Amino acid sequence: MKSPLRIAIAGLGTVGGGALRLLQRNADLVARRGGRPIVVTAVSSRDRKRDRGVDLGTVRWFDDAVAMAAASDIDVVVELIGGSEGIAAGTVRTALKSGKHVVTANKALLAHHGVELARLAEERGVALCFEAAVAGGIPILKALREGLAANQVGRIYGILNGTCNYILSTMRETGRDFQEVLGEAQRLGYAEADPSFDIDGIDAAHKLAILTSLAFGTEVDFKGVNVEGIRHVSALDIDFADELGYRIKLLGIARLTDHGVEQRVHPCMVPKGSPIAHVEGVFNAVVAEGDFSGRVMLEGRGAGAEPTASAVVADLIDIAAGRQSPGFGLPASALAASPAAPMSRHRGAYYVRLMVYDRPGVIADVAAALRDEQVSMEQMIQRGRAPGEAVPVVLTTHDTDEAAMRRALDRITALQTVLEPPRMIRVEDL
Repeated sequence: MKSPLRIAIAGLGTVGGGALRLLQRNADLVARRGGRPIVVTAVSSRDRKRDRGVDLGTVRWFDDAVAMAAASDIDVVVELIGGSEGIAAGTVRTALKSGKHVVTANKALLAHHGVELARLAEERGVALCFEAAVAGGIPILKALREGLAANQVGRIYGILNGTCNYILSTMRETGRDFQEVLGEAQRLGYAEADPSFDIDGIDAAHKLAILTSLAFGTEVDFKGVNVEGIRHVSALDIDFADELGYRIKLLGIARLTDHGVEQRVHPCMVPKGSPIAHVEGVFNAVVAEGDFSGRVMLEGRGAGAEPTASAVVADLIDIAAGRQSPGFGLPASALAASPAAPMSRHRGAYYVRLMVYDRPGVIADVAAALRDEQVSMEQMIQRGRAPGEAVPVVLTTHDTDEAAMRRALDRITALQTVLEPPRMIRVEDL
């Protein structure tokens, strides 16, 4: 058997601890599949006293992860610190410049600097691996890079954030509203104390930018992702969605259009009969549509110590076995610099919820605003009557341009009988 693959791990939080335990528990299996042992020789972490369930007494500790990345007796640096800048970025750049392979779970770093880092890895002849950066234990990047390599992918979409999926699933199951369920998710450890990255869609957007590059052979373009979160989704919307035959999911969706690469993260109405509508709780799912493979869906746990550690160690096994390919499926120089499709050019159906005074002529005014912008209404729901009081009115549209829909909503918002800005959720045909 070949000499051991010497690795250093920067960051021993949830994922780092999980990777240590996996490497110890399945050491023989990992060695057989990689063709040589994988040995942790150095680590860097702020807390040396924390019990991680693994004996690290013989491992070198570094207070400075960047200095560790430059050490001469290390073959691979595993970066599990997180964040698009600072120590994480410095550690990865130093490792690559020093001729070391890098394995990372850092979706923010890749979303912002992926092409730069891929070029640097190729210049130094080393691997940049990041299966763990998207959807935890779901091997979606390997599926795109390898299993679907012969396919033209027409569209890729998925549930990319378990926190949001847990919140929306629980709201539907319990009838409780957003803030209450968010508090529960924080108590259970599914949401951070500051949940903004999750509930505002940023985490999902980082992952979508990476998926888009793999799916379409384009440069990673996080700035080109249109992002909306789930703060505005109410229990009332979820009830109406159920009545209309839909479930609400936060999806990341990407496709090639005549106007460029469309990348968007936002709440969606998805038909109850679609497989992705039944992905609940903290689970993730990704769907890729290939011209020869057809629709392929992968589902699993998108976060947590064990699923993410599984993806990290899978990358290490590939490096140990000498399986090295461009991280984004193509050499960095071959990735296309495709323009971002403006959201105003998106075409689809829409759900709109209004709160209006129940007065004669209100519906006629709303219908006129839609008519004037060439938006065709499909159906309308008004529950009961309450003359002179506020009532919800829900409508859905046929396919229309986003720009026209936005203009119609601006006109509706200006009506004196409309009490608050309309709530709009896009309807997806999946």
